[in-house]
Amino acid sequence: MADDDQPVLVVIACDPRSSHRAFEAMRIGVGVVAGENTVTFVLRGPAVHLLDADTDDLVDGDDIARFRENLKRLGIPFHVDTEAIPTAPDWNEAAHPVIRVSRAQIAELVRRGRRFLVFS
Repeated sequence: MADDDQPVLVVIACDPRSSHRAFEAMRIGVGVVAGENTVTFVLRGPAVHLLDADTDDLVDGDDIARFRENLKRLGIPFHVDTEAIPTAPDWNEAAHPVIRVSRAQIAELVRRGRRFLVFS
């Protein structure tokens, strides 16, 4: 695989309900996308709450909603750790593209990545 074909991997594992870091990771990832790089976003653990319908409970909720919409418009999915997906019926109510991945599949994404941004 040519270096240009390998994505930049943005792994987000921090809780957007209590930390600015989750949004900052998303913001930086969007900036990398704007630089015409292929980016793969991975949500692990509590970071899956970036896709909660109600952003009022999230730190930087309004900004998260706006950046989520930008990624959706660009057709960029979130790769989401299957074990961390909430059972709440309003999770990902906006139907953002999601690819459910196992921990083994996340490890494979890391193996294929070119550069890495990890927020935990």
